[in-house]
Amino acid sequence: MTTELAVLDMAGTTVADDGLVVRAFTAAIASAGVSEEDSRYPGMLKYVKDTMGQSKITVFRAMLGDEAKAVAANEEFQRAYEKLVADGECAPIPGAEDVIRGLRESGVKVALTTGFAPATQRAILDALGWHDLADLVLAPGEGVRGRPYPDLVLTAAMRLEIGDVRNIAVAGDTPVDVHTGLRAGASIVAGVLTGAGKRGEFLEAGATHVLDSIRDLPDLLNPA
Repeated sequence: MTTELAVLDMAGTTVADDGLVVRAFTAAIASAGVSEEDSRYPGMLKYVKDTMGQSKITVFRAMLGDEAKAVAANEEFQRAYEKLVADGECAPIPGAEDVIRGLRESGVKVALTTGFAPATQRAILDALGWHDLADLVLAPGEGVRGRPYPDLVLTAAMRLEIGDVRNIAVAGDTPVDVHTGLRAGASIVAGVLTGAGKRGEFLEAGATHVLDSIRDLPDLLNPA
């Protein structure tokens, strides 16, 4: 198989998370009237961790059961996360930039995807200077559903004119990344152990491979 496209997750896979999602969630849920001392907080935090990788507005809708509250919480999440990024608490996973550049130099197109809103994704790209690093960046919205739907992968394939979904590799740090890749028909769907997911969770989700780091992806795509 010749890999034409690598679809790579951002936070936890190519970008270090270091607890930023949890911190932003805590601020967001506080805006909905749930403090860390509230009896509901532990269960909500567990749900956020269990749904890592999914579109955040979808997570807040499921959690709060009220559209207005979900939208407000999602907007506060974006503000809190973007402030953390602006304050310098955002860094690439070691070796990620080299991997992306190396893949593109070898003829593999690269798309960076996320469960964050487009504005949050742009804030990360701004902070890291990554706007020209990949061939394409995508976030949920404007007719593109978030994970675990296959839309992010398939939209990347269409926009980058990939001829066969079997020539796509997907890598991410959560089981939901794996579900997305499999639903899109990618031949390589790798779980990456630098973020939220564990090896057993990836295998249970059906991952074709489990990688210690995104740095291991080139060897998987181009075995000696």
